[in-house]
Amino acid sequence: MSLEPARSPIEQRLAEAGLPALPRTAWLELDLDALQGNLAIVRELAGPGVPVRPVVKADAYGHGAVPITLALEEAGADGFCVAAYDEALELREGGVRAPILVLYRVAGTWAADAAGLGIALAVGDGPGVSDIVGAAAGIDPARPLAVELEVETGLGRGGFAETELVAAARALAAAPGIALTGLWTHFQAIEDAANTAIQVERFEAAIRALTAAGIDLPPRHAAASAGLMTGEVVPYDGVRPGLAIYGLVPDEIGGAISQQGHAARLRPVMSLIARPVRVADLPAGWGISYGPTFRTARPSRIATLPVGYGDGWSRRLSNRASALVRGVRVPLVGNVAMDAVMADVTDVPGIPVDGQDEFVLLGSSGDARITAEELARERTTNTWEVVTGMARRVPRVYHAAARPVGLRTLTER
Repeated sequence: MSLEPARSPIEQRLAEAGLPALPRTAWLELDLDALQGNLAIVRELAGPGVPVRPVVKADAYGHGAVPITLALEEAGADGFCVAAYDEALELREGGVRAPILVLYRVAGTWAADAAGLGIALAVGDGPGVSDIVGAAAGIDPARPLAVELEVETGLGRGGFAETELVAAARALAAAPGIALTGLWTHFQAIEDAANTAIQVERFEAAIRALTAAGIDLPPRHAAASAGLMTGEVVPYDGVRPGLAIYGLVPDEIGGAISQQGHAARLRPVMSLIARPVRVADLPAGWGISYGPTFRTARPSRIATLPVGYGDGWSRRLSNRASALVRGVRVPLVGNVAMDAVMADVTDVPGIPVDGQDEFVLLGSSGDARITAEELARERTTNTWEVVTGMARRVPRVYHAAARPVGLRTLTER
């Protein structure tokens, strides 16, 4: 076991970078070098000339939508996907210029606005087509609204069945203010090869139906992170990776695959760091946090970390998770509170842990690592929820070349 040398205090690192001080001593560190490296790996998986349009919905999976998307745009991403229209607006207002697709239905009220901003809208049912077509009547055909059709192939969540698809495509093609720019689907369980093959065949049947109807075939996309890593889905005319961009392997294909090939080269972008707001020596039998569900069995040194379920650190992790300090794993004890969790640092070697020590709750310290996958298992959830659940109030510190280059807090963008 190696003890990690202390880093310069976060206040010093931020000051040297010309950035404001943090409003609290808990923060996320986002590695932009890892992010851009992951994009390059995804490009290799997609193949030469295949556009890569990362999914940056849910605040870029909790990493911070605008800073992350700008970094990906700088690295050459071909476009982006979001779930909601206001997510697209946030990116445009933040300076993102690349194409953006909104994957979930958007009311026709926003059609003209979307056309003017170059934001593409997805539609997957008849009422959605009618709404969009009606709203597009006043849009300048020289700057049409880009619309993509979703195909229902078996996810059971959205999209046109093959029998409905041709009529929807014809309705859009007949509207002068609309341009049909994409055809896509989404998969239910990539790890189920037989089911995935059925979904692929349904998508291919939809493509054949459009071709037989004489409709110009728009660019097609179906592969997300898992499909790319397993090779179960062809890249078609573009890919929309999510979790892999952030350096994480989708849970359903984890295990052995995460240790080999392209997956082994992915680097997690997010770390969660905290410095104690109090370190105290407490006697045996002392209750820790609300409840309490933990009492000290001996005289113990307890560090209070300013991270709680209000920050996305789930209450389900009470008495089940760890933190890393000086490269040593220590237990987190007591019930997770809204704003705090406690670490038992009694057995950390060397001088007693104090308020200047940094604790890693997600990420690495020395040779030790706490992964999002580990936290997901402890919470009986998935990796996506772990990272997307990081609250907006947790400051994000963006790093490149191992130095801070940007900061996002509730008041700093």
